[in-house]
Amino acid sequence: MQLSQRAVNMQASPIRKLMPFANKTKNEGVKVYHLNIGQPDIETPKQMLDVYHNFNEKVLAYGPSQGLEVYRQNLVRYYKKNDISITVDDIIVTTAGSEAIILTMLAIGNHGDEVIVPEPFYTNYNGFATMSGLKLVPLTTYVEDGFALPSTEKITSLITPKTCAIMLCNPGNPTGAVYSKSEIQRIAEVARRHNLYVVSDEVYREFIYDGGTHTSILDIADFSDNAIMVDSVSKRYSACGARIGCIVSRNAAVMTAILKFAQARLCPPTIDQLAASACVDLEPEYFANILAEYDKRRTLVFDELQKIDGVVCLKPKGAFYIIAKLPVEDAEDFAIWMLTQYRENDETVMFAPAQGFYATPGLGRNEVRIAYILKEEDLKKAMILFRNGLAKYKETH
Repeated sequence: MQLSQRAVNMQASPIRKLMPFANKTKNEGVKVYHLNIGQPDIETPKQMLDVYHNFNEKVLAYGPSQGLEVYRQNLVRYYKKNDISITVDDIIVTTAGSEAIILTMLAIGNHGDEVIVPEPFYTNYNGFATMSGLKLVPLTTYVEDGFALPSTEKITSLITPKTCAIMLCNPGNPTGAVYSKSEIQRIAEVARRHNLYVVSDEVYREFIYDGGTHTSILDIADFSDNAIMVDSVSKRYSACGARIGCIVSRNAAVMTAILKFAQARLCPPTIDQLAASACVDLEPEYFANILAEYDKRRTLVFDELQKIDGVVCLKPKGAFYIIAKLPVEDAEDFAIWMLTQYRENDETVMFAPAQGFYATPGLGRNEVRIAYILKEEDLKKAMILFRNGLAKYKETH
């Protein structure tokens, strides 16, 4: 018997594939500081947890395939507060942002069609494309210039008869890059000229620093037929386990097609939708306080990286990740060495090798992604371990 080619081609997650090393280390009594995954330590809002604690229905029944009406209505209000005007019919609730991307890919491309995506990109886009039968075409960006989008000419040069969409993550995971309104408009112009969709992953919209603002693909005028936004509550409410996301588009034909795929999986989780719905009216201070906390962490990590000779990185403008180019040949080897060989007071640190965030072979081999999701005290310890460990690794390698 054989596995499907799809299964063979499916990439192991570079975020999680080193976990066996981390688990073995922890079983030896060593504390591991996790900077490898975007799991915030910010407390989930009480309003959300109260829904779980107080749910008392006698039957946990199916809900509508497009999501609960009350939640979709509340999402309309949430997006209006973010200057995005939509209707309930423009929303399909999904089982997390992951399903939102998969259903979107299934609806907009045929087997073998291509999606242009700036690299480095959220590694699971690779898996979603493999599952959907699409091919990701990398648009390379570079750490030296803050992962800014390349020229319009470079973007256009990647378009072929197979291209069906351009996909963005704004603010970016893993880069922390934030695209300005003019950059989003430039992408929209390319897409409009070549009759392409733009799929915009906007799960980090609340996390933009230095007074910057977020531009949604849905903000672009006269672009309704092309624009598809995917979203999630995981990071917004520090509720990664809730698994609630959504697809938003004013293109009725696209949403009708996606709904058929949504009907095939029946419905998104009921209780989690109710919990997410309870957070729609959180006060602005909630996000302001969280943003201030992440900003302190961002500065701490960046400042610590600047103390290391040979490290190349710019201060990220959004999300809670930073990619740094290290003075090593193989960042994955360094990451494994840190987990298996390096200890300070029975502590070490874990981070994500960045090569898995690239589609172009060989790129990112000497880069790492650090998620600054720990409280300051732990983050400081983790970065000192990182700095000291890197110095020792260079001595021995």
